[in-house]
Amino acid sequence: MKKPKWVVQKEQDKKMQGRETVWLFGLHAVRDALMNPHREKLRLIVTLNAQNKLADAIEASEVKPEVVEPRKFAAPLDPGSVHQGAVLEVKPLEWGRLEDVCIGPAAPRVVLLDRVTDPHNVGAILRSAEVLGASAVVGTRHHSAPETGALAKTASGALERQPYIRVRNLSDAIIELQKMGYLVLGLDGDATQTIEQAVDGKRDRAV
Repeated sequence: MKKPKWVVQKEQDKKMQGRETVWLFGLHAVRDALMNPHREKLRLIVTLNAQNKLADAIEASEVKPEVVEPRKFAAPLDPGSVHQGAVLEVKPLEWGRLEDVCIGPAAPRVVLLDRVTDPHNVGAILRSAEVLGASAVVGTRHHSAPETGALAKTASGALERQPYIRVRNLSDAIIELQKMGYLVLGLDGDATQTIEQAVDGKRDRAV
């Protein structure tokens, strides 16, 4: 019996995720990843200066660094990436299923992103979501920014702490959240209502 296309796509996505690695760069992004016990770390390349600045994090992570001279610093980064003498190859974080992350907090909040593909925008949103106490930031697998070094650098460490989940279908995720009891609001720059007005009378529900 031939497998449905969506099953084949799901299996292919899972295989790709298993092979995928991410190169994080910059002192802050590398430090936070080194300090994250849930992050699988593969290879650390640093200059002597960066090694000294990251000494405590390197010691805590038990990762053996490759120390290189600045002029011989070579890593698979996009041109113009400001690495500050530190790059770390890692596996993407696995936060689990939507229901694993979005149930539990006393006042859960979830940020849903519809086709936000710029990693700098997603990184900034992760920073804001962490401050707001969001349970998760949710995007789609094929039309939202994946974990990249640029995203991690813009997130300033939030990527290591703020769950960022990418789902197959955003509409299905919305329905799933509503079944959990979430009130789902769509934000529009031209909206005639404020968020406070939209939730008036519905504050007994999770927002």
